[in-house]
This record gives sequence, structure tokens and C-alpha cells, in this order.
Amino acid sequence: MSKQRNNLIVLDMAGTTVADGGLVEQAFTTAAERLGEDPSTMIDYVRATMGESKISVFRHVFGGDEARARQANQAFETAYGELVADGRIAAVPGAAEAIAELTAQGRTVVLTTGFARITQDAILDALGWRELVELTLCPADAGGRGRPYPDMVLAAFLRTGAVDDVRRTVVAGDTSYDMLSGVRSGAGIVAGVLTGAHAAPALTEHGATHVLSSVAELPALVREYEEREG
Repeated sequence: MSKQRNNLIVLDMAGTTVADGGLVEQAFTTAAERLGEDPSTMIDYVRATMGESKISVFRHVFGGDEARARQANQAFETAYGELVADGRIAAVPGAAEAIAELTAQGRTVVLTTGFARITQDAILDALGWRELVELTLCPADAGGRGRPYPDMVLAAFLRTGAVDDVRRTVVAGDTSYDMLSGVRSGAGIVAGVLTGAHAAPALTEHGATHVLSSVAELPALVREYEEREG
């Protein structure tokens, strides 16, 4: 397939391709309580920064106290992993099919997350998605910076070689930070989906070129976009 097509598709996980039913907030609450903290003092910030690297969130919450932030992040990852192990996650309806369709069209799909690698792997295992895509990335795989930085999208661009122009990249996610990451990377399509944390106004405000009900609509969007381009 020609590299002039939109052949690199970078997809967020929780809230975009993975329906976690609010498990991020539950895990934050559990982690805070295990550390003797009041979760109500941080939950608004957690909601506003959905999609960001979790260690970065904790660094802000604890005022730059690195040791405390790392302790909290470990507690969060443990709590989230327990919820995953309890069977509390599922694929967003149509997500796996959309990924398979995009792959069948000759496009490279990469899954990204703000979670640590151990949690990302637990999700992939729970869903049976280890072989679904060519590459999965967490912040540590891209130098340590997660969203809203463009690093994971650019790492996908560099590692896969799927396109020769960042404008031929498609980014999809459910949060404002996903949109910022896509815009800052130079992606031509930055699609917000309404299956996760943030509503359409927030997604559009932060740079979404399109807003979809679900990632299941993404293959049709990409096809229509390319047809309009001729």
C-alpha cells in the first residue's frame, strides 16, 4: 500500500478501545485510601487529567514529592491490576473489529496508554489482545513522558515506519490530553470518541478534527477522509 495513505493508526486504550467502567477513578480512590490520603481532595484533578501519565498526575497531587508520587503510582497500578484480574474490563463494542479492519486494509495500528507497562500488559492479557496489534506503547517506551506530550505518537511513527509523513498519522482517544497529544504530533486526523472520560466540547476545544460516537466508526472515517482527498 502507498505510504501516502493514512497508514499509521495510534489508539488510546482505557475509554477508547477498552471499556473500563470508571476503573481509573476506582483505582485512584483505592490507592489514596491505602496511603491514608483523602481521595476527594484529588479526584477533580484526576478527572481533568484523564489520559495523562499516571506518575505525572501523582507528582502534581503530591507537590513534586517524588518518593510519595512513586509510592502512590505503585498503589494505583496494584489497585487497577486487581480490578483487571477481577474481570472488570472489556473491549469497547466494535473496537477489536475496527482494529482488525484497519489492519486488513494494510494499516499499522498501535495501542498506547498512560499506564505503566505491567498494567498495560495485564489489560492486553485479560482481553486476549497480545497478537491484535504490531506495537503497544506506554510512557516508559517513549522516554518517560506520556500525554499531553506527543512522544508516544512520535515513537509509534519512528518505530513502525508505517508512513513517511506525520500528517498521515491518525490518533484517536477519549480525553482532552489524547487530543493535545495528537495535535502536537502533527497527526492529520485527531479523532475524539465519546465512550470515555470527556465530552465533545472538551475534545473539540483541545484539537479534535472529528468526534465519533465510538472507535468502531474510525475505519469509515479514515476511508471517507482519503476519498475526499482524492
